Amino acid sequence: MSDFDERLQKAIGRGQKSRDAQDEVVGAQKANIEDLRAIYAQLRLALSEHIETGLRKLCDHFPGFDFSTIVNEDGWGARITRDDINLRGGNNRNLYSRLEMLVKPFSDSHILDINTKGTIRNRESLNRSNYRLLSEANEDGLKEIIDGLVLEFAEQYSANG
Repeated sequence: MSDFDERLQKAIGRGQKSRDAQDEVVGAQKANIEDLRAIYAQLRLALSEHIETGLRKLCDHFPGFDFSTIVNEDGWGARITRDDINLRGGNNRNLYSRLEMLVKPFSDSHILDINTKGTIRNRESLNRSNYRLLSEANEDGLKEIIDGLVLEFAEQYSANG
């Protein structure tokens, strides 16, 4: 066999090893993405249940709020809403209050996003997004954030009610 033939065989061998290594990397990335999807699914379920529990408790303390579970393309979570009529000073005016908390859908950025929107008597009171990398997300820490937002809304609502 000539020198060129030997070098050709070695080049082909290196190319095949390189392709095999790339296939391993792609396989590991796919496995990693599946792991992140599993983490997201577990967190989404636990956090959306925690959101529902917190908002139901708000309804217990503030009668008149309507509770609804949210499951749509925007995310998973819950919403409470309330319509009041202001009869002071002869001014009949509807006053709308709500608190909505959603765990946003899985994204390519591998971030868990909890979105919160609150309105008290027609005025925006909360508009927050809390992000955590899925690889660093901590269920207990995220539940504390949810609790804090529910408590903040309760305090603001009772101060303006």
